[in-house]
Amino acid sequence: MEKKKNYILLLGIIIVSTNLRAPITSVGPLASILAEDLHLSAAQNGLVTTIPLVAFAIVSPLAPKIAARFSIERTIFGALLTILFGMGVRFIPSILTLFVGTSILGCGIAICNVLIPGLVKKEFYHNSGLVTGLFSVSMNLAGAIASGVSIPLVTNLGMTWNKALSIWAILTMISIVVWLPQLKKRDKTERKIVATNEVSVWNSPLAWCVTLFMGIQSFVFYALVAWLPQILADQGVSAAKAGSMLSLLQLTILPLTFIVPIVAEKVSNQKLFVIINFGFYVIGIFGLMFGQGFVTTLAIISLGVAGGIAFGLVMMFFNLRTTTAGEAAELSGMAQSMGYLLAAVGPFLFGFLYDQTGNWQISLFVLIGVVIIFLLVGLKAGSDEVIA
Repeated sequence: MEKKKNYILLLGIIIVSTNLRAPITSVGPLASILAEDLHLSAAQNGLVTTIPLVAFAIVSPLAPKIAARFSIERTIFGALLTILFGMGVRFIPSILTLFVGTSILGCGIAICNVLIPGLVKKEFYHNSGLVTGLFSVSMNLAGAIASGVSIPLVTNLGMTWNKALSIWAILTMISIVVWLPQLKKRDKTERKIVATNEVSVWNSPLAWCVTLFMGIQSFVFYALVAWLPQILADQGVSAAKAGSMLSLLQLTILPLTFIVPIVAEKVSNQKLFVIINFGFYVIGIFGLMFGQGFVTTLAIISLGVAGGIAFGLVMMFFNLRTTTAGEAAELSGMAQSMGYLLAAVGPFLFGFLYDQTGNWQISLFVLIGVVIIFLLVGLKAGSDEVIA
């Protein structure tokens, strides 16, 4: 019976994870359509991707405290309802509802982002690498599909942009149904997994390195999610192909997000992963800056490999750098709060620099500087230590 319950919980985690990227990654390919229909500047368009990241930053520290009061299962259920409501608001076609709806769904996504790693550490302690990999793959696969079909939904099926964005509410409704069995849990000990731990992660240099590692990989990913289609369009690539290249980026991420957590769990430290990660980032950014045609495709694949390694590592750092499920949830909340606050700068900064310069080169040079910092903090985050 207990084994069956674990399988049901695992299915729930996998289905819930499909909601954590698709509502955001579906926006980037539609940037030009949004700009034309709602008369948005490049900076305003970047805000559509930035807003949920700000919501992540604000809500993430609150998620463990909310779950400690209501239980992690009920809190995730409430978060799913919040995501669904946010997509409903965003369905109404206007600038205000686009921003407000995106903010609301961002709050729901933030809660799930924070609580699931702690839940994995508690319920799947001996297989945390495998479960983290499945969680990551599901999240990124849904995100990749959302990026790839956004333009075809509009151009081939004749949907308006708001309908194309709202279609992902179907996933949320399925997730709500699949998660219902978890609401039967009433054991108060379940709530302790997210209670404040006696060790303060906010005073730990190691925790801050994990946080910066999280923030920088998110900065790069969401800047690309928001602007890669437009960068490629300015190089003469069609809108449909540019959207497919964003899907390629995310599909390349997929196998790494599954493999890296499993392998990283088995080695004493993860410094070599960080160095390799940095190398792929640099190759990909320079390829995007100076390459064309097939070289650009290889650059996007390289960025996908880097993103996959980075995401797989940071998800495991929440478990590997802590000793209890409570600490894992607290570190997850801290890293996602401050990390996404940093990440929120990315899409807006890219759009702002483009408005000022008329090209993407300065923005891409900024990425080079950012990934150098990523290497430095990553070497500390990947060391064989735990927060104490």
